Amino acid sequence: MDSPKTLLIVYHSLTGGTRQMAEAARVGAAAESGVAVRLLHAAQAGPDDMLAADGYLFATPENLAAISGQMKDFFDRCYYPVLDRINGRPYASLICAGSDGQNAARQLARIATGWRLKAVAEPLIVCTHAQTPAAILAPKQIAADELERCRALGEALATGLALGVF
Repeated sequence: MDSPKTLLIVYHSLTGGTRQMAEAARVGAAAESGVAVRLLHAAQAGPDDMLAADGYLFATPENLAAISGQMKDFFDRCYYPVLDRINGRPYASLICAGSDGQNAARQLARIATGWRLKAVAEPLIVCTHAQTPAAILAPKQIAADELERCRALGEALATGLALGVF
């Protein structure tokens, strides 16, 4: 019998929105019995976690038209230690944005391309429309329909891993 596959979900969240999205994806992924799901904050995740996983879901807020600083720190700490050791593994991304999230999605995709990861879904971007300093810093509550999209992405990624599709 094959050993279970592992899906690593790495996230950073300042106001709770991205954390809700990552947790919804974890719930969806956990529905797949053939996959172990690990949800780690970016500050706790490292190269060993990356090497031990079969697939990845990266969840970040968009800050100043980029991935968050803590996600960037995670990628910086892991980039060279795992380079050429995770080629071809599947990944997807979740982005919590105040406007469009596209720059954060592009930045994350460029990092994943450097690692030679395989995108298995379009970036899932949730827009909170937070545009004022107060709204940007306020705790977020992600709508149920958006959380359902995150849950479905987690489930699809885990199912693909379990079935060997990716």
